[in-house]
Amino acid sequence: MAMLARRMRPLERSLVRLLGRERVLHSPDALLAWECDGFTVHRRRPRAVVLPESTDEVQAVVRALHDASVPFVPRGAGTCLSGGPTANADAVVVDLARMRKVLQISTEDLFAVVQPGVVNLDLTAAVHHLGLHYAPDPSSQSVCTIGGNFAENSGGPHCFKYGMTVDHVLGALVVLPDGSLARLGDAAGARAPHGLDLTGLFCGSEGTFAIATEITVRLCRDQEAVRTLLASFPTMAAACRTVSDVVAAGLLPAALEILDQATIRAVEASVYRAGYPADAAAVLLVELDGPTEVVAEEAAEVMAVFARHGALHREEASSPADRKRLWKGRKGAFGAMGRLNTDLYVLDGVVPRTRLEEALERIAAIGRKHGVVLTNVFHAGDGNLHPNISFDGRDADQTARTIAAGREILQLCVDLGGSVTGEHGIGSEKLEHVAMMYGPADLDVMARVRRAWNPRDLCNPGKVLPQRSSCAEVAKWPQMVARVLDEEHG
Repeated sequence: MAMLARRMRPLERSLVRLLGRERVLHSPDALLAWECDGFTVHRRRPRAVVLPESTDEVQAVVRALHDASVPFVPRGAGTCLSGGPTANADAVVVDLARMRKVLQISTEDLFAVVQPGVVNLDLTAAVHHLGLHYAPDPSSQSVCTIGGNFAENSGGPHCFKYGMTVDHVLGALVVLPDGSLARLGDAAGARAPHGLDLTGLFCGSEGTFAIATEITVRLCRDQEAVRTLLASFPTMAAACRTVSDVVAAGLLPAALEILDQATIRAVEASVYRAGYPADAAAVLLVELDGPTEVVAEEAAEVMAVFARHGALHREEASSPADRKRLWKGRKGAFGAMGRLNTDLYVLDGVVPRTRLEEALERIAAIGRKHGVVLTNVFHAGDGNLHPNISFDGRDADQTARTIAAGREILQLCVDLGGSVTGEHGIGSEKLEHVAMMYGPADLDVMARVRRAWNPRDLCNPGKVLPQRSSCAEVAKWPQMVARVLDEEHG
């Protein structure tokens, strides 16, 4: 023990005094699990990992790191797919997984206050008996955390109707990079009347502003009826046209999800088997919810659209167990890809819904050009594509071809009028892709906004923005943010 203590650097000894030896990890073997997130191309072991359990402990840790000028990276479950919580060798990971308490539930005002380590699906489980649920549902919702969802502004299948994470966050308690506290929004809303929407600004900042230690989220009442429909199609084009026609008919399904043939086969050969027709070129999942009579009428309309586009097979979940089965394949699709190779690069470009068919045809051509194994599963309702490239990350040539194909796919999405990311964020993965959408002036504004929160660039440095702006600092924005924080929260 004494020998181990002597080997620790002064900062690590200070962190041990704050949290205890078991909650400060710094040996190379212990750090292996924190070397990357779901974007496995970028791997780097951090300097250390700390495991706080309260706001006070996060504050104490951040103050110590700030005083030592050591960068730090907030991290949840590590399910991020863009390298967001991957630290460099000089940084300390502040792992929030132990902060998993649901602190308050209000059935009257329909909100919950949670710590950042609360697992997304666990929140719904905690309020299910009250006839409530938390709407944003990333595919990784059984393991991803509310804090991580807040950092990335995560989406999910049901966000087509209910909106992204930002639409469900009312406020947050955050630890700023100097260790001070600020409260953003509250249960009454994300911003005060005529005030800056700092909560909305924080959501999606990818851990580069501060660390959220309490998050107030909106809860939704369960709908009276839910119907889940499945249709299989002979072509991907037919599935995409069906989506466009469903929306054009004035229907607003809770979810519209498509899986291609390669994904169907991987799912059906895995533990996530859902009974999807293996001979289909694509399957489309449509979920409807609302008053019973309305949902029944809408289901009949959707079934008619399926028929017009030549659906090979149509199915409606007849029980909660059937509904769960149909969703099992979609929710488990990324896990099923593990059968194809050692690594998976999950892209998340966005295109206008009316250009899905064209985008998928051109993505397939890009895959053939680079000789990569491509599968597609995506949020068809809002055009949020997830082309998945399976590859062996130990093979330098495969990795290079995978990255090249990914870059070309994201450029295609932008060219078609879309975006390089719909929900996964920029992280370290897309630093070279940001310029596809934004020019130097745009990036300078973003850099100045970040400096208002994180002036010394200690909080998750090297993420989101490709480089620090070289333009002169414009003081008005940082001063405005600081003044609002001081006035509203002392």
